[in-house]
Amino acid sequence: QVQLVESGGGSVQAGGSLRLSCEVSGYIDEYYSMAWFRQAPGKEREGVAAIDNDGSTSYADSVKGRFTISQDNAKKTLYLQMNTLKPEDTAVYYCAAEDYGAGTLFVDEYKYWGQGTQVTVSS
Repeated sequence: QVQLVESGGGSVQAGGSLRLSCEVSGYIDEYYSMAWFRQAPGKEREGVAAIDNDGSTSYADSVKGRFTISQDNAKKTLYLQMNTLKPEDTAVYYCAAEDYGAGTLFVDEYKYWGQGTQVTVSS
């Protein structure tokens, strides 16, 4: 059974930075993909960044140039470095994984989900 546990959320002022972590336990196939999603109050969950098993990455237009997704395979941890944060980045951020993923930003691609971590950016 795969479990994902996020950490690193918090409250920052606009322009600040945060790094989210997602620890993975259990077995994920070698053809995995992983991603970060976020959901603001009253809005649908949206893809933020994804990474494929070959290291290919993709980003939502709203975060390109500000967020970076990375992974440490030895530590089985996924990261999201968030810089130049804006109030509109405020949301609950979720880590997601899929055994045979394509590295997309579509919610339906992913089978495994974490519980989420709150990120609040004040102006």
